[in-house]
Amino acid sequence: MEETFGGFVREKRRACGLTLRGLAAKLELSPVYMSNIENSRRAAPTHEYLDRLAEILQLDKADQERLLDLAAKSQHNRVSADLPNYIMDREIVRAALRTAKEADATDQEWQDFIDQINRRMKNSGEDKGSEA
Repeated sequence: MEETFGGFVREKRRACGLTLRGLAAKLELSPVYMSNIENSRRAAPTHEYLDRLAEILQLDKADQERLLDLAAKSQHNRVSADLPNYIMDREIVRAALRTAKEADATDQEWQDFIDQINRRMKNSGEDKGSEA
């Protein structure tokens, strides 16, 4: 069965030891609304709520990204909430995405690109550490 936004939230809520009512109260949402979200009868709430939800559930970076991806799917959006501004603010990113789409870039090509960026970030961090 495919993972849903609501199922993901329920799993993380339970892992934090929160009740549905407790989470709803922290988000200032009704318990019925929160129940509808967890049972996939409602789409994910707005980005502001997603930020608060990630904080309350103490999600790490990977889980925050998963939360945003699942939220976008539940809202029938095509792009996770953390990406549109980055994409639209950078012409080169749009060009890269269009080129990758046209070329039907493989998962391996994307992984190679991610690995290259991660190496740069790691090396950049090491350079900063050696300057101290």
